[in-house]
Amino acid sequence: MPSIRLSIFRPGIALAALLLAACSSIPTPKLATPPADASARLQWLDRVSWGASPADAQQVEALGVPRWLGAQLHPGPATLPAAAQAQIDAMRISSTPIDRLARELEAQRKAADALADDDAKAAARQAYQQALNQLSREAQQRFLLRALYSTNQLQEQMTWFWMNHFNVSTRKGGLRELVGDYEETAIRPHALGRFRDLLGATARHPAMLRYLDNAQNAGGRLNENYARELMELHTLGVGSGYSQADVQSLARVLSGLGVTLRDDGPPPRLPAAQQAAYVRQGLFEFNPARHDDGAKTLLGAPITQRGLAEADEALDRLARAPATARFVSHKLAVYFVADVPPPALVDRMSATFLRSDGDIAAVLTTLFESPEFAASLGHKFRDPVHYVVGSVRLAYGDRVATDLAPMMGWLNRMGQPLYGHETPDGYALTQDAWASAGQMATRFEIARAIGANGAVLFRAADKAPLEKPPYPPLATSPVVRTQTAALSTATRAALAQANSPPDWNTFYLASPERNNR
Repeated sequence: MPSIRLSIFRPGIALAALLLAACSSIPTPKLATPPADASARLQWLDRVSWGASPADAQQVEALGVPRWLGAQLHPGPATLPAAAQAQIDAMRISSTPIDRLARELEAQRKAADALADDDAKAAARQAYQQALNQLSREAQQRFLLRALYSTNQLQEQMTWFWMNHFNVSTRKGGLRELVGDYEETAIRPHALGRFRDLLGATARHPAMLRYLDNAQNAGGRLNENYARELMELHTLGVGSGYSQADVQSLARVLSGLGVTLRDDGPPPRLPAAQQAAYVRQGLFEFNPARHDDGAKTLLGAPITQRGLAEADEALDRLARAPATARFVSHKLAVYFVADVPPPALVDRMSATFLRSDGDIAAVLTTLFESPEFAASLGHKFRDPVHYVVGSVRLAYGDRVATDLAPMMGWLNRMGQPLYGHETPDGYALTQDAWASAGQMATRFEIARAIGANGAVLFRAADKAPLEKPPYPPLATSPVVRTQTAALSTATRAALAQANSPPDWNTFYLASPERNNR
């Protein structure tokens, strides 16, 4: 099969040249097993990005995997095609600050509830719910546009990973208007930064405080939900040695951290001794009147600070614990390497985590440089989000979708709607959760939807006629032609029996090779 040549991807040459210049000061990973040919380089791209596309394949060929990977680990500002950026800029979540948005919605809710006429009240409440649903859809659409078209593909992968790790769900009340800002301000800026900064940003965001009920956590009326999940799911992990007493102590530390819809007016009335301790930043509030100010011990050591500083002291302790280094490193290795990752790789990643004070890019560098990562390429099963986004990137490259509703529908059908996992553990990262017979049958139907009618993504309006032909030219894609070099005999035989381009597309997208990354 032919290898990828720069001439094939001529539109992206200028961008590759700019990246080459920008990479001069960026650390270059030292790969234990450098990819030897174009097919192997595409496997790298397919794993580290949201899926190989022609433009990104050109950049990898121009830069080489180490320099391209270095630029992904230490990215500059992301760029998107103008048509994608315009869609994002037009969203309400992009133009309205979250504190103002939340207050406007609360005023809308109260106005609806105050109506005396039953019909008018029902209509106003419906309008309020529709506004919340629209904000949730905008967050999903913005995520998909960035996953499909952002130049910072690894940053977008890690944004999804951390959104899943620090999961919140729009299926809980009060979250639909917050999830977009949670991703935008708490997760994405820290996705390749320091774990402690990421942990702190999630701990102060109203989406997390509402989702895990810490907004109701107060001295004398403790709610342990957030404290428990903070230790079990976000940092130390199950079986790491913390006790129920630690959970209770952490809940006391976190008491008083909540959400306020007050504007920038005066703070609530507090005793003189507590006034200086009150903190309000946007929708986040620390109210000392609701804080348990007694002495506390966490993980065998006393909490020495007071007030809101107690939370920072506790988060410092959790973020820098060896158990957290191992738990987070193991989960990253599951995501990027194997459902049961090699223990030696997790050991090296954990050591890097502790040595670098939780530098996520440094931990990922250890992972990507490893022979274990290189050996795993092509063998990690795609969950529905990776399958759908990767298939669309492969089929249409940088052509910007104008209707993302089909993609959202495909994810719903496969049981992985964005921001839709109800419990705090997030979606499973392993094959057994996504490879049942029913799942694979649905995946074949979605392969057919993309392979035969993918133009549904580019409709000018709902139910508008599809362009002709309504399917992508996968068989002539230079990326696909290079990837077919690694196809099994069975997959080649199935493709040879295709009676039409849509059938060929469907068989290829549904093949075992395309279900892995």
